[in-house]
Amino acid sequence: MPLHTLAVTWKKNSSRYNDRITPEVFMRLLLIEDDEAVAQVLAEAFGSQGHETIIRYTGEDGLAYVASERPDAVVLDVRLPRLNGVAVLRQIRSTDLALPVIILTGLATPGEVAELHRLGVTEIIEKPEVLRHFKDALARIANRERLHDAT
Repeated sequence: MPLHTLAVTWKKNSSRYNDRITPEVFMRLLLIEDDEAVAQVLAEAFGSQGHETIIRYTGEDGLAYVASERPDAVVLDVRLPRLNGVAVLRQIRSTDLALPVIILTGLATPGEVAELHRLGVTEIIEKPEVLRHFKDALARIANRERLHDAT
């Protein structure tokens, strides 16, 4: 897969997306998803909420991006070729305990879910429910960040 960056942000006055843009916080998101079609749909949906989305199609490319440009949050597929989502999260946590990581899964085993929690995943969202629950997950992350900054 080619290395790909897609910055999708819609202006509030965009008639196509105006009624859907109501986020309280706008984030720079790193989406690590090996399925190009799924990645494009998610990036457009996140962009319609006002978020900038950077796409990487492999765990290795995603880790390289995290190392060079810390995003506000990582959205990570658990099923990736070579380096899966659990391994990517493990490597992220070895250098950054605070970076919010949202796992997308449709097929995670109970053992994988337990390991993700042990590694400090921020949120786990089932793939069929991503678009419905994503905005709420980001709001929870933003609230945690605000509470942390206030202390």
